[in-house]
Amino acid sequence: MTERKKITITTLFNKAAKGEPISWLTCYDYPTAYFQEQAGIDMILVGDSLGMTMLGYDGTLPVTMNDMIRHTQAVRRGAPTAFLVGDMPYMSYQPSDETAIRNAGRFMAEATCDAIKLEGGGEMANRIEAIRNAGIPAIGHLGLTPQSVAALGGFRVQGKGALQAKKIIDDAKTLENAGAFAILLEMVPDRVCKIITERAKDCLILSLGSGPDAHGQLLIYHDMFGLYPKFKPKMAKVFGNAGEVILDGLKDYVNEVGDKTFPQKENWFTIKDDEYDELLDLLD
Repeated sequence: MTERKKITITTLFNKAAKGEPISWLTCYDYPTAYFQEQAGIDMILVGDSLGMTMLGYDGTLPVTMNDMIRHTQAVRRGAPTAFLVGDMPYMSYQPSDETAIRNAGRFMAEATCDAIKLEGGGEMANRIEAIRNAGIPAIGHLGLTPQSVAALGGFRVQGKGALQAKKIIDDAKTLENAGAFAILLEMVPDRVCKIITERAKDCLILSLGSGPDAHGQLLIYHDMFGLYPKFKPKMAKVFGNAGEVILDGLKDYVNEVGDKTFPQKENWFTIKDDEYDELLDLLD
């Protein structure tokens, strides 16, 4: 990739104004961030999904701010020009505006994020407004919100019924009015996403499994390359089965170590004969 300028909020809104979809991926480590930077990804989300994809938890709730900061710092080092979003983990913003501002500020100061993301509908409008008033760009998250998955009845589409769909539409406008410059819609019906996108005035709408009519698309990196073995969500397209390639390579390694075909001479280092003879003399 040729060297590109830093992606900013202005860059993203300009793309949307031209009808150019925004590309967004999750990322949790330096080497993956480097590849995403080279590929030209617009936005990177260091999601609290790292609890599952990187730390092996069954959900996102155990993830701490310290977990998020460490991984986000690594991603920023690998992707200096991408628009970097820090995902506010469970209970890092729910207790109070002050708590939310403090933790959002950590993302900006310690990990040089460009924005933060938090989950919740109209009840989170005050948090969005407080964070925005502190000078920190904020992204909302509606539909399937993993931190509230127990209350939502599991990982299922949100907004299939008319009343629930209207609530999501109303919540989106409330978050926009509170100052969210973007909103992620996760597992919301496509036509509901289209209505929200058409009604948005100063807010970018981004889709995760919510159809093609948003201003951009988000995918979970581990889903799109077959790197998360527990399940494969419907909204994830597998662009390359890296997981299968890695597993095959690991099996080959185990076999070659076992039958002593690895390592070969080109895989190790040696010492010159005269130095080795001197070493033996020293040992004697």
